[in-house]
Amino acid sequence: MADLKDFAEQLVNLSVKEVNELATILKDEYGIEPAAAAVAMAGPAGGGDDAADEQTEFDVILKAAGGSKLAVVKLVKELTGLGLKEAKGLVDEAPKPVKEGVSKDEAEALKAQLEEAGAEVELK
Repeated sequence: MADLKDFAEQLVNLSVKEVNELATILKDEYGIEPAAAAVAMAGPAGGGDDAADEQTEFDVILKAAGGSKLAVVKLVKELTGLGLKEAKGLVDEAPKPVKEGVSKDEAEALKAQLEEAGAEVELK
């Protein structure tokens, strides 16, 4: 029982970045997609910094596929873990979010990859 209490204490003290990394690991390695509300709720417990005005979570929005639609569909499939049909649907329905609530570094990396593939991307 003490081990579970220690584990709970570790979870409560995670930073927003660590919570996002944990969510990615759970999704990619175990197929578990945590509820967005749970991730958002866990974020404030880790911090309390004065940087409350600074945005810490970003949405990567695909505005348009550009000239290389097939390359963009393949990349969206790879980045999101969606099936080919779902990735194509996301690209066809642009503007659509590719990933939501990610760190600034991850959002910028995703944007760079998508733009390299020819897509038009926006961070919010």
